[in-house]
Amino acid sequence: MMPTNAKLLTIEKPIYGGAFLARDEGKAIFVPLTLPGEQARVRIVEDKRSHAIAEAEEIVAASPDRTVPACRHFGVCGGCNYQHAKYEAQLGIKQAILRETLERAKVAAPDKIEMLNGEPWGYRNRIRLAFDANGNPGYRSRRSHTIVPIGECPIAAPLLVSAALAIGAMMRELAPGARADEVSLFCDRNETELLADFSASRTAKFPFEHVCSELAAQIPRLAGAELSAEDRDGRPGRTVARWGAASLTYQAAGFGYRVDHGAFFQVNRWLVDEFVDCVTAGQTGSLAWDLFAGVGLFARKLAEKFSRVVAVESSPASTAALAHNLSGTRASAVKSTTIDFLRRASRGERPDLVVLDPPRTGLDGESAKLLAKIGAPSVIYVSCDPATLSRDLRTLVGSGYAIESLVLADLFPQTFHLESIVRLRR
Repeated sequence: MMPTNAKLLTIEKPIYGGAFLARDEGKAIFVPLTLPGEQARVRIVEDKRSHAIAEAEEIVAASPDRTVPACRHFGVCGGCNYQHAKYEAQLGIKQAILRETLERAKVAAPDKIEMLNGEPWGYRNRIRLAFDANGNPGYRSRRSHTIVPIGECPIAAPLLVSAALAIGAMMRELAPGARADEVSLFCDRNETELLADFSASRTAKFPFEHVCSELAAQIPRLAGAELSAEDRDGRPGRTVARWGAASLTYQAAGFGYRVDHGAFFQVNRWLVDEFVDCVTAGQTGSLAWDLFAGVGLFARKLAEKFSRVVAVESSPASTAALAHNLSGTRASAVKSTTIDFLRRASRGERPDLVVLDPPRTGLDGESAKLLAKIGAPSVIYVSCDPATLSRDLRTLVGSGYAIESLVLADLFPQTFHLESIVRLRR
C-alpha cells in the first residue's frame, strides 16, 4: 500500500543541477536519481510555493538508459549525479539541458551541438576532501553539508584516492584539535607528481612537516605541500607553511605547464589536449587576448599562431606561473582583473580574437558590454555554466555577433557539470 505522503509520478526531463522534473497537478517536482520516462514513487522532502523537491522511494518503471552505478557511495555522496545513467544517456541529458537553457534566454542554438568527450572514469586530476569527526576523508553529502567518508572514487585519478586514504589514516591518529579540516590534491596527467594543499583552523597544532614526511614515505610522488589558515567563511586563506616544491609540471598540448599550488587548471586529464585544440584550432592573426587566462593553457598555444598575445589573469595563485609559461614566446602576461583590463584596452588596438574562460559566474554586465563595444572579429567563449553563458551570449548576439559553432565538452562525466565552447563571429 502506498504511504499517504508518497506520489507516483512520471519523470519528464533533466534540470540543470542534477535533478529531473516531474509534475503533480501542474506543480514542478524536482527528483534526483531518476531518468526521463521513468515512473517513480516519490516522497516530498521540501515543499515550496513554486516547486517541491522529492526523493525517489521506488522506481516503478525503469528507463532502458538506467545502469548500475560504479561507486558504492553514489546516491549518498554529493560528488556525482548521473552514475545511474549509461554514459551515452548522460551526454544526451547534457545536450538537452544546454539547448533548453539557451532557448530560455532567447539565444538560438545551432542545429547541431558538437560533442567532445572521452573516457568517463578516472579523469579527475584534482579532488578536494574534508575530514569528519573521526578523521576520515570524504565529500559533502548529496542532501546536506555532512561529510560522507569515502573508500573509493572511480572518477578520480587513482593516485589521488591513494593519497587521500593515506592522509585519512594519519588524521585518525591525531587528536581532533590537531587535524586539518580539508585537503586539496592535484596531480599531472600521468600521475607522476602530486601537490597537496591542507587547510586548518588551528594551524599551530597541525603537525604539517610530520604529515608531509610520512605521506612522502607512502606516496613518493608527492612533490610539494602547503598549509593554509582557514578563513572566516571556511575557505583556505593565507599560506602559513610550505613543504617541497611550489609547483608541478603538467604536460598538455605539447608543452610542460608550470602549475602552482591552488592555481586553476582544467580538471579532465584525458581531454586537456583535445580541449585546447578545440578552442585554438584555425585561429590566426595579429593580436589575440586571452582573458581569465589562468596559467596560460590557451595563451601558450595561441602564441604559436598570433603575432602578439595578451594573457590577462588576476589570481595570485596563477599569475607567476602564467608569466613563466609565456616566457620566450610572443605572449605577454598582464596581472589585472578582466574588467579593469577591458576599461583600459577599449581605447586601444582592437584584437583579432578574444578568448574568454570566466568562472562560473560568467561575465559581469559591464565586461559583456565593453566586449561588444570593442567588437573583435572573433570571440571564443569557454563556459562552465550554461545559465551565465546564455545570459552573456544574449548580450553579445544582441550587439551583432553570430554563433558559428557550439561544442559541449564533457569534462565532468557522471556529474551535472558541463563545459561549452562557443565560437562567435562579428
